[in-house]
Amino acid sequence: MKYILVTGGVISGIGKGIIASSIGTILKSCGLRVTAIKIDPYINIDAGTFSPYEHGEVFVLDDGGEVDLDLGNYERFLDIRLTRDNNLTTGKIYQSVINKERKGDYLGKTVQVVPHITDAIQEWVMRQAKVSVDEDGVEPQVCVIELGGTVGDIESMPFIEAFRQFQFKVKRENFCNIHVSLVPQPSTTGEQKTKPTQNSVRELRGLGLSPDLIMCRCSTPLETAVKEKISMFCHVEPTQVICVHDVSSIYRVPLLLESQGVVGYFCTRLDLPVETRARKMLTKWKEMSDRSDRLLEHVSIALVGKYTKLSDSYASVIKALEHSALAINHKLEVKYIDSADLEAATLQEEPVKYHDAWHKLCDVETHRASVCLGMQLAVCEFARNVLGWADANSTEFEPESKHPVVIEMPEHNPEQMGGTMRLGKRRTIFKSNNSVIRKLYGDVEFVDERHRHRFEVNPDLKHHFEEKGLQFVGEDVDGERMEVIELEDHGYFVGVQYHPEFTSRPIKPSPPYFGLLLAAAGKLQSYLLKGCRLSPRDTYSDRSGGSSPDSEIADLKYPSLS
Repeated sequence: MKYILVTGGVISGIGKGIIASSIGTILKSCGLRVTAIKIDPYINIDAGTFSPYEHGEVFVLDDGGEVDLDLGNYERFLDIRLTRDNNLTTGKIYQSVINKERKGDYLGKTVQVVPHITDAIQEWVMRQAKVSVDEDGVEPQVCVIELGGTVGDIESMPFIEAFRQFQFKVKRENFCNIHVSLVPQPSTTGEQKTKPTQNSVRELRGLGLSPDLIMCRCSTPLETAVKEKISMFCHVEPTQVICVHDVSSIYRVPLLLESQGVVGYFCTRLDLPVETRARKMLTKWKEMSDRSDRLLEHVSIALVGKYTKLSDSYASVIKALEHSALAINHKLEVKYIDSADLEAATLQEEPVKYHDAWHKLCDVETHRASVCLGMQLAVCEFARNVLGWADANSTEFEPESKHPVVIEMPEHNPEQMGGTMRLGKRRTIFKSNNSVIRKLYGDVEFVDERHRHRFEVNPDLKHHFEEKGLQFVGEDVDGERMEVIELEDHGYFVGVQYHPEFTSRPIKPSPPYFGLLLAAAGKLQSYLLKGCRLSPRDTYSDRSGGSSPDSEIADLKYPSLS
């Protein structure tokens, strides 16, 4: 097993997640099996109870793990399926050590940060690195580990110390460290400054880790003199200083790293048994990048939500929309609308904001895709405006409603917040052969998608809706939970209780979002009439490689989205 540790310096949010994902991508393109682990130094057990304004969206995995959004990047870039243990937190480590202490596993010894916490971190990493992330069940060969936060943070010190020890435990030829740093360029002088990187690397080396590669985040390509200065003061060769400047699309980052000899360096440094040039998989990334850069037609989507002030709150939704827009050769324009701005109370307090929000909403086509709470609110809206139930509501908002069209799930424990939702991959059975959403999925009988909710549509009221044209075309395996809605005689009015954005991939966009983009671009009906096939202009070429080492080139086309 080869381990690649990615650390960050100067500031957080510098792009470690994209860089870690890109490293995994170029290694996977060489035929290696790659897994990824994200370490978050906070004391929370997981990300489940965070506000999206804290760290962005909560990403949900197949096993129901509520994790950091960077695991979404890993899954999308590498086309793998991770588990909850691929996200390691201080809370999880301390919890496991304290549980062992309570059971007497430490034989009466004093339990300390060193060695007990640091040993637990190393054992967790080594154990999880061996867990297969591909459908074939084969053990990975390379594990990319991203350490969240910045070097010097007090909460990340036990992890730094753990990896200082770890590099000797697994031997030098099996471990390397990549340090991501910022090279600012003040507008006053226009000069690229190396001092923050020098200080960050000095601090990292003082803690016992010497970076093998220094990846410099900058707005423009690094000048040769700047590269040489970083090399001289940070104890690395100039070839070990990698420029990661701003690019037009994140799809270009793997190409940027590969062009600077990163694959060759890894092959030498980690003794990897692969050819030094990345294979056909990167052709796919180049084609996606080129396509993204030359898009001329635009499609506008209004995103109505509660946390629109931070785009990372809906990171996976935006990515799913981007994947779908790219597939039909359109450039995506997202109009963020704070749901609170649409309320009548805002009209009284801030009428300008109220009218601006409604103007944005009315300025887009009347196609609609509602996800999770969005589907529940669509049902409430239909009940009020079509069924005439003026007080129809969710018991989450109005517990005493006479028409509770959305109710709390019976198994939910309201006294505990963390991990008590209906989480993870669940099966949805399609009940209609004529469903648009079913056709978008490739006319399959069922789909497995990821869920995260505490409330559900009241199944006792189902017949009232279907009599008026709102069809529940997808249900759970027991027929008790309503999973998918469609409105009859409407261009595209779909609601899903699950979160399809979590399984969207750049080459294989999520069907509900893909349908929305097709409808918004006026292509949905022709797509359905053609048997869910895109025109040759919109499909990716046969030169693009698959997302796994052994996949067939044909998988890249869009005969269906099953």
